[in-house]
Amino acid sequence: MTGAGKSTVISTNGLTKRFGSVAAVDHVDLNVREGDIYGFLGANGSGKTTTVRMLLGLVLATSGQIDVLGERMPANARSVLPHVGALVEGPAAYVHLSARRNLSLLDASGPNSKRPDRSARVDDALEQVGLGGVGRKHVRAFSLGMRQRLGLAAALLNGPRLLVLDEPTNGLDPQGIHEIRQLLQELSRRGTTIFLSSHLLSEVEVLCTRIGVLDRGRLVLEDEIAHLRAPTGRTFVRTSDPALAVRVLDGRVAEQRHDELVVSGGDPALINAQLVSAGVRVSELAAERHSLEDIILAHTRAGSDRVGGPT
Repeated sequence: MTGAGKSTVISTNGLTKRFGSVAAVDHVDLNVREGDIYGFLGANGSGKTTTVRMLLGLVLATSGQIDVLGERMPANARSVLPHVGALVEGPAAYVHLSARRNLSLLDASGPNSKRPDRSARVDDALEQVGLGGVGRKHVRAFSLGMRQRLGLAAALLNGPRLLVLDEPTNGLDPQGIHEIRQLLQELSRRGTTIFLSSHLLSEVEVLCTRIGVLDRGRLVLEDEIAHLRAPTGRTFVRTSDPALAVRVLDGRVAEQRHDELVVSGGDPALINAQLVSAGVRVSELAAERHSLEDIILAHTRAGSDRVGGPT
């Protein structure tokens, strides 16, 4: 359901793509709202990339409806795509040219080709992704991470209202991942809607506000991260005195794994006070929340590639 006061940026209704008898995408109903950082998740082969390519008009749907920025796709691609930045299936570039020259050529062929501020826009895009100091270096000398940054710079070139990103942190080291996360959060604060496909669940958990999960072509989950990861009403406790803790809690321990206990009901602060006052040594205590990995695995069927594994 669309949040109060937020318009829908991406909407699909019954979106389906068949390759022969195989339904790669099967009646998918997406709802991406203005301002979302939307994580699009699923195992390899679940239909994520095919869905993204249909949203951008790169692949035609077998059936169903797609609306992007309030207009029907792909019929209105010429008016929609100038407001969309995309990095899909890895960055493309002329390796014998510099990063700056690549972006200049891309801009010259784009919808804003007659605007006089090309040089400033290219410089700004390079600075945003951390390539300001190497913009004149030939792309053939770039690492995979640097090429990924260049692809993201190309997506940002025209100040898009919507960013569609496929594995945007692929090839980046931890510092690079952190920098791109900060950039995407800042773009979101400025009003850019972000739709990203990623295998890095830890990053999705930190960055995204909503997620959609595909399993064998079907959308099996779409919800707010905050709702999915809300406290379960149970308390997680780690202690070096598990036997004593079980006795003190008197039947309220729902699960025990060595020094880890899951306690049903009660205020975590009161549980902590009860344990400590009884002499139980508590090393960790927190309200239980399901991990994003657990949530996804609970909604997907066995047999797919493991979500969160290598790309």
